[in-house]
Amino acid sequence: MTVIANILIIATISFGTIFILVTAIGLIRLPDAYSRAHAASKSATLGVMSILLGVFFHFWLNEGSFNSRILLGIVFLFVTGPVGGHMMGRAAYISGVKMWDKSVRDDLAEVVKKKRELEK
Repeated sequence: MTVIANILIIATISFGTIFILVTAIGLIRLPDAYSRAHAASKSATLGVMSILLGVFFHFWLNEGSFNSRILLGIVFLFVTGPVGGHMMGRAAYISGVKMWDKSVRDDLAEVVKKKRELEK
């Protein structure tokens, strides 16, 4: 049982570490603030959640201690990480941060245009 538990723990922590690495590469390599925000919010959330899940499994399966606070932390990250990234991206768009020159679609342009017309 401990071998299977350790494999599960190592797998989830490794999976999370790989996603954190992908996040770091994305923050360095992606061309604009919106792509970087996407990398930071989505893959970093998944990476940290996987690491926390591995920590939860370690304490539960190896130490025999069920820690509900870790599960609450996972749920909190699952909810707030992507929402925070979305809010920062929208704030950047509304404040005028330019998109990458080769971006093919701007879904928010019409919404912002209509909102500004209504404010006038």
